[in-house]
Amino acid sequence: MLDRLLADAVVAVHLGFIVFVAVGGLLVLWRRRIAALHLPALAWGIYTESTGTICPLTPLENALRRAAGEAGYAGGFIEHYVVNLIYPPGLTPGVQTSIAVGLIAFNATVYALALRRRGRRAMS
Repeated sequence: MLDRLLADAVVAVHLGFIVFVAVGGLLVLWRRRIAALHLPALAWGIYTESTGTICPLTPLENALRRAAGEAGYAGGFIEHYVVNLIYPPGLTPGVQTSIAVGLIAFNATVYALALRRRGRRAMS
């Protein structure tokens, strides 16, 4: 029972991390210090999407599920939980590269806005 709850907690943390990677830059507009957490998370997200690396949370969740007597799953967290919700069938390396480029473009825009706001405050 405890292993299953821990596996579910890992899924929740994993999903929260993915959301933070994707849109956490928006929090930087609110508090600049968040960039110290977001930039490394963003770098990891871009790396995993562009290289097909499996996040260490996936094997941890699988191990906890097996310990709870449940079946683990093949592939990564994204393929198991998110692909059918967000990505079209047949996720390809090209699509994953596009996701990485989208992460870079979106967050570069957000960080440019944050720097612009900072510059305006400094001039005031």
